[in-house]
Amino acid sequence: MKRRVLTILGATGTIGVNTLDVVARHPDRFEIFALTGATQVERMLEQCRTHRPRYAVMSEPAAAAALRVRAAEEGLGVEVLEGAAALTEVAIAPEVDTLMAAIVGAAGLPATLAAAQAGKRILLANKETLVVSGQLFMDAIAASGAELLPIDSEHNAIFQALPGDFSGDFEQAGVKALWLTASGGPFRTLPAEAIAAATPEQAVAHPNWVMGRKISVDSASLMNKGLEVIEARWLFNARPEQIKVVVHPQSIVHSMVEYADGSVIAQMGTPDMRTPIAYALGFPERIDAGVSALELMGRQLTFEAPDTARFPCLQLAFDALAAGGNAAAVLNAANEVAVARFLDGAVPFNAIAASIAHALGRLVGGAADTLDDLLEADRQARSVADTYLGALRA
Repeated sequence: MKRRVLTILGATGTIGVNTLDVVARHPDRFEIFALTGATQVERMLEQCRTHRPRYAVMSEPAAAAALRVRAAEEGLGVEVLEGAAALTEVAIAPEVDTLMAAIVGAAGLPATLAAAQAGKRILLANKETLVVSGQLFMDAIAASGAELLPIDSEHNAIFQALPGDFSGDFEQAGVKALWLTASGGPFRTLPAEAIAAATPEQAVAHPNWVMGRKISVDSASLMNKGLEVIEARWLFNARPEQIKVVVHPQSIVHSMVEYADGSVIAQMGTPDMRTPIAYALGFPERIDAGVSALELMGRQLTFEAPDTARFPCLQLAFDALAAGGNAAAVLNAANEVAVARFLDGAVPFNAIAASIAHALGRLVGGAADTLDDLLEADRQARSVADTYLGALRA
């Protein structure tokens, strides 16, 4: 069996750590070419000790310098690189056939797009790649013959529930709708006043999933589901009205596909990201993920409609999808700025949606034909959101 050679963008984050856990269970199947991170030197050092990559990349120069010294002292034989250009370098290296794209936020977009253009197998956990550059990215996949496998549990579930020969034609496949499930996050049952007054500590306390702080806040606001709606549009060639959201607090049903004959096929499992990671790593085979078996006896599964009045970010995402052009890039950038400000304690939770709506109102309609256009929309949205939130704090 020929081993797959992996670069993991975002190795020190939750998805990266879980990917390495699955990889370690199958040393005959995978080898690590490069690992990348931002500032977590100790975690990267430990990963280099265990997995012996050829390259380690830190996006922050100070972190790279510290890692370079420590790795040399221990004789790990890893070459330490730094900066955005190095991320792209290890993503498209000829030795690499598989890229795990797990950097949170728009920072992972250029390297992931480059890997698509280079024809790699891309395991996509960085939803912002499709949110910001959906058409551009899918065009690159089609032109190069790259292979795209979704890692988000919801999109991975839909991928599993669709026909194996699904080509993006809903009518031909008999597909009526895609149903994305949402846990509802930690604020699902709270009144609007309590949500507005929520603290960062409350927002990151997800009831079911272990995730990074930014994604946890997105889950609390339902923006995570909104971004997934946009992602689903591009992954599966779906029209906005063909994408539905249902709140499922138990996070057992990870998503569903509704068919024209009335059938609904759901993918279920323990809420553990190693399941979709293992599915994508081993595809088309299924490999051990180290996940505990799903216990259904004595469990109740419930479903409810999302409340877009208490969680306006979900509707803002649908609005951005309908607007097209640069709107999704603006939405994503404004959200990233607002979430960072909220986690720093600088603005209240309800300022997240307010600042996104403000940025959309100011910037939608700009050019969106090239990566430079989209990065400019990202830059402008960050500036507009930053100014808006700064005025709130003052």
